[in-house]
Amino acid sequence: MAEGAAKAEQPGGAYEPGALMRFFIRNETARGVGLLTPVMLIMFAALAAPLFLLVLYSFWTQVSPIELDTTLTLDRYRDVFSRSSYQILFGRTLWISGLATIFTVLLAYPIAYYVAFHVTRYKFVWLVLLTIPFWTSYLLRVFSWKIVLGYNGVINSGLISIGVIDQPLEFLLYNPTAVIITLAHAYAAFAVLPIYVALEKIDRSLLEAAADLGDGPWRRFCRITFPLSLSGVIAAAVVIFVPTTGDYVTPAQVGGTSGVMLANVIQERFGRANDWPTGAALAMSSIALVAIIVVFFVASLQAATRRIK
Repeated sequence: MAEGAAKAEQPGGAYEPGALMRFFIRNETARGVGLLTPVMLIMFAALAAPLFLLVLYSFWTQVSPIELDTTLTLDRYRDVFSRSSYQILFGRTLWISGLATIFTVLLAYPIAYYVAFHVTRYKFVWLVLLTIPFWTSYLLRVFSWKIVLGYNGVINSGLISIGVIDQPLEFLLYNPTAVIITLAHAYAAFAVLPIYVALEKIDRSLLEAAADLGDGPWRRFCRITFPLSLSGVIAAAVVIFVPTTGDYVTPAQVGGTSGVMLANVIQERFGRANDWPTGAALAMSSIALVAIIVVFFVASLQAATRRIK
């Protein structure tokens, strides 16, 4: 690479633009570096730099609303892990996100299975139809569930009209159940697509061979279809679990006091409380905890997949 660059250099020490351009076009390594450099710069500016600042803030102390003590300390992390209120908040966040992930995958798998195995024509149209609800704003979809689950919402009005109940049900809204339902609907399409891709890749001759050997539909599903689609299930679970742990719009709108999640407290620390170090420590602790859980979850399922195979 150095020799090629040297050839592009003129006797006077300057680089000839045309020769230098030809060098980058012909050299695969230089071409790759040239293509990746803008992307890496954007990634660093948009992700790495803010994350570095977040880590830095988590080791500082908020002395007053307008003053920061930049002395490095672990007090914020000690506070996060020692206070029972934060421990309860971490547990509730993981519990809500875990249940939302399970229900979303359970909802998405039959849909993906039907499209992959029973739709023979216009599969692309089916996939587009599945994403239609997600063409609208995420916030509008959360508000729509607020209307559906509300005191005078669609469910309560429908049950009253057919005589099932006399008074509206108050437990439908402003609780963790409402958060789980809303999150499951909001992220359903993100679970359908990876599961569908995994199911579509399954060799149909394996199912035919199993049928010839006497396996019924349920046995074929348990022995062939589900194990081979487990990679899609893992991908869908990770895609759902990670963003739901950081969701604060849904708990704020339909969660009430019992449905508050970690992201709501982080937003409050950075906003009204003006305590950025504590908010940063909470955010970094959440990132680390979610990363550990995801790695453990993926490793466990991959080990289970190898045992099944």
